[in-house]
Amino acid sequence: MTAIKDSVALVTGGQRGIGKAFVEELLARGARKVYATARAPLADDDPRVEPVPLDVTDDDSVTGLAERARDVDLVINNAGVLHPAPLLTGELAQVLATFDTNVYGPLRVARAFAPILAGNGGGALVNIHSILSWMAGSGAYGASKAAFWSLTNSLRLELAAQHTQVVGVHLGFADTDMVAAVTAEKIAPAEVARTVLDGVENGDNEVLVDEATRTVKAVLSGPVENLVLPSLRS
Repeated sequence: MTAIKDSVALVTGGQRGIGKAFVEELLARGARKVYATARAPLADDDPRVEPVPLDVTDDDSVTGLAERARDVDLVINNAGVLHPAPLLTGELAQVLATFDTNVYGPLRVARAFAPILAGNGGGALVNIHSILSWMAGSGAYGASKAAFWSLTNSLRLELAAQHTQVVGVHLGFADTDMVAAVTAEKIAPAEVARTVLDGVENGDNEVLVDEATRTVKAVLSGPVENLVLPSLRS
């Protein structure tokens, strides 16, 4: 388990949506400093928040942040994109961009910060997946989140020797700008942040944020035909 109080955290995509909620909850729990990243970060009135630029698809950007933020002991890999690109008919460039941000991006962050976490006692790496990691019908986005889930499970094994807690997070739709056009039931970003950080402090390796996610995981051992978005079922 990883204590939030007095920690130094990094939240990618930390100035909007779920990322912003993580920053606020970390501060509420007593984090000493939070690096909040964005491609073009805005100033923050709270002196405990350090806005920093980050493009997770750029090696130099990730490396530069790691050189600057060497006091981090909690990394939250939250940054992501949602391009509704069908795998067969969508623009291949969008498919590749989705994987570059949602899979290789957090891997770049994990590789850059693993030595820093080790040097600071182990700490924690939190990766934000999706209920769509397990469901068919969301094209490149769901495929990228499935790959990210697999990546997290392997990172957990590779980082165990340095005592880094690796937490995989799955959730349904959160009420953010990214899914503003989606009409499904949505969970408040603040609730996501509270639930996930409870899991971090409890020493959990996986956090299933909502009931919908728990229901879907429970049917993973059943027929694959059950793992289809309700809107696509005939």
